[in-house]
Amino acid sequence: MLSELPTLNTDTIWAIIRDTIDDQTANALVWQGLGYRYDAAKGEWDHSSVAPEWRESYPEPPNFIESRPATVKLTRSIPAENKQLLKEKLGFEGYKINELIPRKTRRATIANWLLSYMQLNGIEG
Repeated sequence: MLSELPTLNTDTIWAIIRDTIDDQTANALVWQGLGYRYDAAKGEWDHSSVAPEWRESYPEPPNFIESRPATVKLTRSIPAENKQLLKEKLGFEGYKINELIPRKTRRATIANWLLSYMQLNGIEG
């Protein structure tokens, strides 16, 4: 599953924001960044590369679209200097008031976390 992910770049981030990438793929991009790997031979998730604070709370990768607590944890894991990357890097001004639904705001959180991940890991996009 994770081998079929789109390239992590600004086009992919925009696709998450614009909801043109499905929820499973958006989640999987974060899971990959957090270190979760699916072991198809065993039929289970390998979390040996996942940071302890994530592994303890989520032995299996969480669905960030459906789980407010997981999304809050994701937001808190973004370094302060990277909290505004959607605006600074992409010029994203946010959703309109009538668009502010949990699903969209959680996708924006995923997008911002991924931008931060790219920044911290020197991934050009």
